[in-house]
Amino acid sequence: MTYKENENSFTPMAVESLLDAITFDASGLVPAIAQSASSGEVLMLAWMNRDAVRETLETGRVTYWSRSRQALWRKGESSGHVQRLRSLRLDCDGDAILVSVDQAGPACHTNRPNCFYRQMTSDGLVVILEPVAD
Repeated sequence: MTYKENENSFTPMAVESLLDAITFDASGLVPAIAQSASSGEVLMLAWMNRDAVRETLETGRVTYWSRSRQALWRKGESSGHVQRLRSLRLDCDGDAILVSVDQAGPACHTNRPNCFYRQMTSDGLVVILEPVAD
């Protein structure tokens, strides 16, 4: 599903059809991988529930479910590092979502471009990305 800003891109029937195709876990969640639409870089992994998926498709602003706060989390609502939806894909089993996004600012709450800033090397786990300057 490709989101087109300034258009009512998805009919309610299309949204419901997608929601029915998703295999949510026992907690009502599905993992969602955010990927940069421009570079293909994997930015982060978060969780979505039905309401987060629905809101993402209806508004074009990527919304997740915060397990710690037990509430919807609109990416960038406090940092300004908003993710705008470009497309949403569902994997073959229906139990993982891939969202292609336009990312404003760093994707990680540590102020790094992505959340995958630690890499395993022969010497152990090392930090490969530093936080970006404000």
